[in-house]
Amino acid sequence: MREAILQSIENLRVNKLRSLLTMFGIMWGVISIVILSALGEGFQRGNQKVLEELGKNVVIIRNGRTSSQAGGERAGRMIRLTIDDVHALKERSKLIESISPELARGGVSVKSPYNAAVLQMSGIWPVFQSIRTIEVSDGRLINELDNAQARRVVVIGREASKQLFADRNPVGSPLKLNGLTYTIIGRVRQKFQDSNYSGQDDRRLFVPYEAMRRDFPMTGQFDTPDSISVIVAAPYQWVADSLRRQLDSDAFHGVFGLFGQTMVEQEIRHILAPVHGFDEGDREALSLWNTAIESVMFSKMIQAMKNFFLGVSLITLALGGIGVMNIMLVAVRERTREIGLRKALGATPRIIHRQFIVEGVGLTLMSGMFGFVAGIALCKLINMLPMPARFSGMIVTPGTSMIAVVALAAVGILAALYPAARAAALPPVESLRYEA
Repeated sequence: MREAILQSIENLRVNKLRSLLTMFGIMWGVISIVILSALGEGFQRGNQKVLEELGKNVVIIRNGRTSSQAGGERAGRMIRLTIDDVHALKERSKLIESISPELARGGVSVKSPYNAAVLQMSGIWPVFQSIRTIEVSDGRLINELDNAQARRVVVIGREASKQLFADRNPVGSPLKLNGLTYTIIGRVRQKFQDSNYSGQDDRRLFVPYEAMRRDFPMTGQFDTPDSISVIVAAPYQWVADSLRRQLDSDAFHGVFGLFGQTMVEQEIRHILAPVHGFDEGDREALSLWNTAIESVMFSKMIQAMKNFFLGVSLITLALGGIGVMNIMLVAVRERTREIGLRKALGATPRIIHRQFIVEGVGLTLMSGMFGFVAGIALCKLINMLPMPARFSGMIVTPGTSMIAVVALAAVGILAALYPAARAAALPPVESLRYEA
């Protein structure tokens, strides 16, 4: 084997230009695998991060209107959510881990010491902040004591802060909300949010639910002191993982239960239907948005794109392998007399076969190594540039590396097998008579 490797290196050195041109095809194939796989991974992670700015695996429950008769009640009846619904779900649900009411109000007159604006505001439980990924860059979040004591404190969105305080740090500053003085305790970090149900978080104010309920009660025609705008819930992680696994395997009958609803949606309607007197199969009675389904479907779409990229790069690598096979066949023809002489001196077909296998695989692996290093270098150079919100950069994963190595080895072996078999099968006498 040592002799075969040394002879292979010598043959590659003698035919420098031909070897380099052949290597370029393999290099380009490996670079394609690295670049396209890294591009797909970066795009997937970036978009997943943007999706999770609204919240990871969140179920949004909103008011609805019945579409069928139930319990003697007419169809078309308004279903209004109340704080009692939140407590019912919190106590009885086996699938929901965290839950919070939200009192949303728009057109709030807001005045700072420097400017004024009309903004949207939400009254929330502290757990809402973890469900909806509300994170601060300055100050702190709303805590349980703030809510229990109905403190007049507010967490302000980044864009709202810019509008009211310009580049100043707003934490600790007073803020008048419809004439009532609140104190800013935190500023939300910048959120690259592309989906919402009641406005962008960057342009909102967040206050304790009990303070909002006292100072800014809902005043609609069908509202009561206990009415709320939205219920925000987060299922247990195992529920979301189960949904993801079953959607990935297209096992929809395991995901969707009664009336085509997911397990979480079915449980929510099952708990709230007796409370409000509607049929739990009435999908119009409550408006439900399960972001886990959206996340899984988007991941499947991105995975299809990544598979397409991988297929294109593997085809490129296969074309490079065809180039290696072609060059190896040319080498067999050029070295026919050498093969005949070696066989006449006692070389077995196995030795000749091994010689050409080593040359083909060695050429392929050397090219692939250079291509992999070049691909990694290109990814690092690209990552030095500013990245858009939906792109997390060129990310080379261990899976990508493994795919490149396995594909490279397979191409190298397959490209060398036929030329090596041709060389090993040459008759010694006819080989010695061959004239190039």
